[in-house]
This record gives sequence, C-alpha cells and structure tokens, in this order.
Amino acid sequence: MNSSERRLKLMLLLQQPGKRLTVDELADRFDVSRRTIFRDFNALQEINVPVTWDRYSGYGLIEGYKVPPLMFTSKELATIMVGLNFVKSQVDQGLVEDAKGVEVKIKNVLPEELKDFMTSLEGRTIVDPYLRFGGKKKKGGSWYLISSAIAQQKRLQFEYTTKSGDTGIRKIDPYILVFYEDHWNVIGKSHLRGEIRNFILEQVNEVQILDENYQLKKELDIEALIFRPEESSQSIILQVQKGEMTRLEANLPAKIFKKEASNSKIIKVGFEFDNLDYINEWLLQFGNKIKIESPEELIKKRKELLREMLEG
Repeated sequence: MNSSERRLKLMLLLQQPGKRLTVDELADRFDVSRRTIFRDFNALQEINVPVTWDRYSGYGLIEGYKVPPLMFTSKELATIMVGLNFVKSQVDQGLVEDAKGVEVKIKNVLPEELKDFMTSLEGRTIVDPYLRFGGKKKKGGSWYLISSAIAQQKRLQFEYTTKSGDTGIRKIDPYILVFYEDHWNVIGKSHLRGEIRNFILEQVNEVQILDENYQLKKELDIEALIFRPEESSQSIILQVQKGEMTRLEANLPAKIFKKEASNSKIIKVGFEFDNLDYINEWLLQFGNKIKIESPEELIKKRKELLREMLEG
C-alpha cells in the first residue's frame, strides 16, 4: 500500500462516528511505524483535513467532516468489478438488475481515467460464466427485504414452498444470508418449529417485514449457523485421492471434522450431512477419485444410482 492509499484509508477510518484510535493502534492496523503515522497526520493537515486529538482516546476527525465517498484506486475499482460481476452471475433477476444499477451509478461519478478503466473491465471480468450465461434468470426471494430485516433485527413472514411442493406461511427471526453453490438462503429461527432452519430464497414469496423486533441472546456464531448438524445428519467417511482434496474442501457443502492420511495417496475425510440422496449425487463429480467408506446406506444408494444410470 502506498502512502496516498494509506492516508485515504486513514481518513475513512477516522471519519466513522465516535471513532478514535491511538497512534499505536493505527501503526498496527497499517503495519507501519509510529513515525509513519505521524507523517501521515502532518500530510493530512497540510491539505486541511481536520485531524483532532484527545489525550485519553486518541485521534479522530472533527465531527461533521466527510471524505468524498468515491475516491477509489484502480485496484479497489477492480475489486468492486469482481464483486459486481459475481452478483450479475446470480440466477435471481432482481440481484442482477440491482448490480447493473450500482455499476451505472459508480461509473457516472468517476473521474474520466477511472471511468475508462472500469469500462475496459466491464465485459472482461467474468465470474461463474455457466451461471451467468447458461442459467435462466428467476424472480423471487426478495433478498433486499430480507437483508433489511436482518440489519434491523426485524421478524419476517413469507410464503414458503418446500422441496416436496407443500406451501405454507413461515415466520422467522432472520440471522444471515448465505450463498451455497448455486442459490441464496436465509438462515434463521423458525417460529413454526422453534429451531434454526434454512430457507432457499427461490422458494420464498410474499415477504413481509413485521413490526416485531427480535433480540439475540449472544453474538451470532456464523460458522455454527452454516455448518450446524441436523437431527437427521449422518457421519460420512470418504477415502479421497490426495490430488482432489483442494477441490473437495473448496466446494463440499459441509464442514470437515476429520482429515487424516491413510497412505501417501489417500486421505480419509469425515463430515456430517443430513441428505444422503443429495450428497450421493454431488459426489459423482469426483468419479472414482473418491470412495465411500461409510455409512453403508450411502454405499447402497451409490450402487443403486449407478445401476439406474447405466440402465437408462
């Protein structure tokens, strides 16, 4: 990070309401010396940035001072383009249109050199082309209403269609939005069952934010919410060829709780999963590079599925 980028980030950090930091905290944050931070403060004061100091709480900016919001470096702009192109690859038509709107607004307020840079990246930074160009876009999910409810800690009510086709009204305390492989989900406490449940946004309709707040008894454990074991979860043990471990770990829709080398070529992997039919089909992408060791029920399902595939 060069000095200009660091000083911009320093201004943005200090302009947050009630935010004051000591020189030592800032030096640690930017991995530089105290002397460098003092030089940064001198440079900011030379361009009339109103840096203030309190002997007890540290440095900040005078209340009401705002840094212009769209001072991007080319690297930051490239990062934004990657994020926008990820959103534009989604199957949710609403997300795609919103991403395009953000892109237009950013472009309209950029200086010419950065606008040209953004335009040059626009069609040449592609994230997940099979989703972006291959899948039909869908409507549903009301992701913005759901994210708004999460931010305000408001309860939600919506119509939900299960995988079996049953439709009913659900009321939840929404905790997090999560993107798994090819779809978005909201995870929260279901008032129907009184338990944490996962709802696929494509199957959510008629979303309403209720005038009811919910309180968290403790800070959310995001990892525990995502990888929580269900009552129906079973322990699955695989023998995985060493060369496939990186791909498996990057895409497996579960948290690995066991990983040990059986020999120089095979790694034994354990995880819990609640849908044997789904994981059976998912594992097919690895072909014979993965062998199911247990449970016996999953081995049986694998044999039945392969027989059905061969018989057509």
